[in-house]
Amino acid sequence: MTRDPAALATAVVEMARNGRFADIEELFAPPLRAVVSAETLRVEWEGRTSRIGPISAVGTPVSEPVKTGLVRVSVPVTCERDGLTVVMSVDEAGLLQGLRLAPARTASWTPPSYARRKRFDEHDVTVGSGDLAVPGTLSLPHGHGPRPGVVLLSGGGPFDRDETAGPNKPLKDLAWGLAGRGVAVLRFDKVTHAHADRLAQDFTMSDEYVPHAVAAVRLLQRHPDVDAARVYVAGHSMGGKVAPRVAAAEPSVAGLVLLAGDAQPMHQAAVRVVRHLASLDPGAQAAVEMITRQAAMVESPDLSPGTPAAELLFGYSGAYWLDLRGYDPVAAAAALDKPMLILQGGRDYQVTVADDLSRWRAGLADRPDVTIRVYDADDHLFFPGSGPSTPADYDSPQHVDPAVVADIADWLAPRQGRITRLVSGFTR
Repeated sequence: MTRDPAALATAVVEMARNGRFADIEELFAPPLRAVVSAETLRVEWEGRTSRIGPISAVGTPVSEPVKTGLVRVSVPVTCERDGLTVVMSVDEAGLLQGLRLAPARTASWTPPSYARRKRFDEHDVTVGSGDLAVPGTLSLPHGHGPRPGVVLLSGGGPFDRDETAGPNKPLKDLAWGLAGRGVAVLRFDKVTHAHADRLAQDFTMSDEYVPHAVAAVRLLQRHPDVDAARVYVAGHSMGGKVAPRVAAAEPSVAGLVLLAGDAQPMHQAAVRVVRHLASLDPGAQAAVEMITRQAAMVESPDLSPGTPAAELLFGYSGAYWLDLRGYDPVAAAAALDKPMLILQGGRDYQVTVADDLSRWRAGLADRPDVTIRVYDADDHLFFPGSGPSTPADYDSPQHVDPAVVADIADWLAPRQGRITRLVSGFTR
């Protein structure tokens, strides 16, 4: 097999086209092989092509150096009803360090209408230290503080600081919307995005989030224009699930904003979601069988750190799932003496009102400092719409609901006012 990255990437697409997923798996570097199997790739490929039709053409690959010894290659693929882009990271040995299926659309992100770009500046920052430090962005409002600050945490998966999904960047929407309203916002690339090749194979959800989230909170607290007593954590999806754990690790966190934070055990939610998708697309039935089988392995009393990751959901290790099985985000939140704002999209099929928000409501029912809001028209990314939400919705350029941005900013503003009044009253 050639080591030319572009030629290799084209060959991989042809293998997938011909159903040779085991041959593709042979090209995986060890870190990728630990989390993705031939069966996982087959289910993802067949699920995607069942919706957009068979391949009619494979385009010219585009190569882009990522860092020394690693090249990202994007191969455009035209199908009967739409298209996709197969994105691969190829190392010097001609092995795949990464592989994903992305939308074919090339629309770029544009600022939402509510972004008041002239009211803030952005600065590059480094979050954490040592080999696993990650790059981030600080959105800082003009003028002198002190002002509240928010650390944003993206959902599950190797997301960048903007939580980029196709042409959409929901965390950048939030950052720009909040910074224009006077809130300092720090967002950063997840370690699984920046350093996937350096992570131990048995990393856990805590390893994935907590060290960098705590470092980001402390970085904001040290900024002279940020009020160290008013630095919050806002997490989306899995970022919302882990946010109580971050606040437990860093007690100085002022409060939490949970956006579509999942509370149902994730292996159970995965089965629910894939069954829902199969009801919309019969081509996803093979995924139902695989995910149901993998979820049963996760729930099994025989699960151990040594259970092969390829047999478990999403290719996460046994150690990852053992840690997750032992974590109850609602109980963790209830143990915190901190205000919380919990936001949920009514059209969200991944994290739902019935399966997840009901747990937050039940566990925090006696807390007057917990505010819960549901946005009936919003999906999992808080994009407004109508009708049933589907994965294809994320392929179109959209923006986070302006009501969500306004509600977060307004939730922070009264706290700022109350603290100011208390301090003023005390000094008099």
